[in-house]
Amino acid sequence: MLSVFRSFIRSKFGALFAILFLGVIAAAFIMGDISSGKFGSALGSGDTVAKAGGSRLTSTELQDRIQRVFENARRSTPTLQIGDFFAQGGGKQVYDQLVAALTLNAFSKDQGVHISKRLVDAQIAQIPAFQDAAGNFSQENFRQLLQRERITEAALRDDISREILQRQMLAPLGLGVKLSDSLVLPYASLLLEARQGSIAAIPAMAFVDGKDPTDAQLADFYKKNAARYTIPEQRRIRYAVIDGERFAQAAQPTDAEIAAAYNQNKAAYAARENRSVEQLVLPTQAAAKAVVDQVKGGKTLAAAAQGAGLAVSTLADQSREALTATASKPVADAAFAAKQGELVGPVRGSLGWLVLRVTAVTTTPARPLAVVRDEIVATLRTQKEKQLLSDFTGKVEDQIANGGTFDEVVKDNGLKLETSPLVVSTGKQVEDEAYQPSTDLRPLLAPAFAMSADDDAQLVPITADKRYALVAPGDIVAPAPPPLAKIKALVLVQYKLNQGNEKAKKVADEIRAKVAKGMKLADAVAQAGVKLPAPQVVGGRRADLMRGEQRPPAEIAILFSMAVNSVKTLPISQDRGQFVVQLNAIQRGDAAGQPELLSQVRTQLSDVVGQEYGEQFERAIEKDMSVTRKPSAVADAQKALSATNNGAQ
Repeated sequence: MLSVFRSFIRSKFGALFAILFLGVIAAAFIMGDISSGKFGSALGSGDTVAKAGGSRLTSTELQDRIQRVFENARRSTPTLQIGDFFAQGGGKQVYDQLVAALTLNAFSKDQGVHISKRLVDAQIAQIPAFQDAAGNFSQENFRQLLQRERITEAALRDDISREILQRQMLAPLGLGVKLSDSLVLPYASLLLEARQGSIAAIPAMAFVDGKDPTDAQLADFYKKNAARYTIPEQRRIRYAVIDGERFAQAAQPTDAEIAAAYNQNKAAYAARENRSVEQLVLPTQAAAKAVVDQVKGGKTLAAAAQGAGLAVSTLADQSREALTATASKPVADAAFAAKQGELVGPVRGSLGWLVLRVTAVTTTPARPLAVVRDEIVATLRTQKEKQLLSDFTGKVEDQIANGGTFDEVVKDNGLKLETSPLVVSTGKQVEDEAYQPSTDLRPLLAPAFAMSADDDAQLVPITADKRYALVAPGDIVAPAPPPLAKIKALVLVQYKLNQGNEKAKKVADEIRAKVAKGMKLADAVAQAGVKLPAPQVVGGRRADLMRGEQRPPAEIAILFSMAVNSVKTLPISQDRGQFVVQLNAIQRGDAAGQPELLSQVRTQLSDVVGQEYGEQFERAIEKDMSVTRKPSAVADAQKALSATNNGAQ
């Protein structure tokens, strides 16, 4: 339901850019969306495109951030073009949010607001990418990820400080937002609104001409629609796998190491006795004695407890140490002195007077070294393999940091070089649709496509603490359409569809005009002069059609932006024709009698209003501090990036 209201105020790319303004720095970092310590600083090069106080945003920084966000978007949507990205407001949103961050940073300096190192440390420790399998901060993961993302620790700390600052200054503005029923009710009622309409499909195939175009016509169509056929960037990925198995022999523990490990953990292998007990806690010794008398008289402990308005708790398989920590030492001593089935108490515990019954006694004999040797060997081998692997990867990273090339490091360390075929960022091959990347290659795709051609090799985990790969970019093929001759058959089909779609659009406009004058949609379709599918009646409630993050098809969604009896045309994607849509009826919703729905909508709208307060606060600061913007900044960035992205425009 929240997605319905989000759609009122956010564009398609809003979620991607939110991380630059109010989002979590961890998400931004993992997506590679943190520039190399130049975010809004005065250290960047290029023309100034925004200025706040003594800080400025440069054209270089703006282009770098837009490029990064665009590349991140393309990882999930490989067909996305840079022109589409700008056309849908992507560049402007990045610019606005960079200026917002710059403004708040300057304002905080003016007001003497400071983010402490301890607070930044705590934020870093909470980033999942820096944690080990147990959820604890890992210095090794931290070091490796910073190196892979080509960012210094100081730059990361600066970006985190800015994010914390923005969160602390803006988030409180949305706290305690209270919306009246008169404001919430219309939005809640919208979710219950139902609409019914008729949709006629005018397929382009109904107008396709059997005559083939000339070579010149086909070439002209291909040139004008080159972006449609553009193949995303392709790369060969060069990598060398480092597996912990290579240290299996060196990691074999010695007899002395095995004996030492046994002696260090002798308590774990010693004989032990655990007990399960039923336990009843009473406030006074007299009450406890009364329960004991009842049990000795024939009642069960549970029945005696029930009579006193209490309940028995069960402690299963307790060691003496565990029972001591749970109750007290006298209770544990008494329980371990009793036999199975015997009643114990009253005994003074930490919470009162206890009556216990020993329900089970489990004895585990001591385990000599000969019995647990294999267990110890396996544990020591794993520990040594992990340490040897860590030492080896550290050595490899040091070689790279000292200027070693990928080929030199691979050769010097006896690694096996692997080279993938040309693949796109998803791991697919353009020439072979059946190709699937290997389990080793799959985790390397994102970091490999994030690297520049002249970047140093990076060490990327395949399986943490077990398997790594040294990765370097190989051949890079920029996004570009293939030669026409290679896909001529496909282009020919789409040329004919395009021509058919132009005719379908003309027919759709004629049908729309007739329906607008009062003719029934079915009659107008029948008079089109060509056999077309009969109109279909569709509809439903807004809440049902827009449930969760799913959006209904465009021809259904448009019903909710039309007036009754109005008619509109809508293109079918990929030149497949046109829709003629008529709204027949609206059934208004009324959420007045649904308090639960009103409460949900109130909560969701409060979040939206809170965010709006934050944005308005930032705008007020921007005005008060006389922040300057370059009007052509986004257009200049689009021009520069369209040129550098070649076929991705």
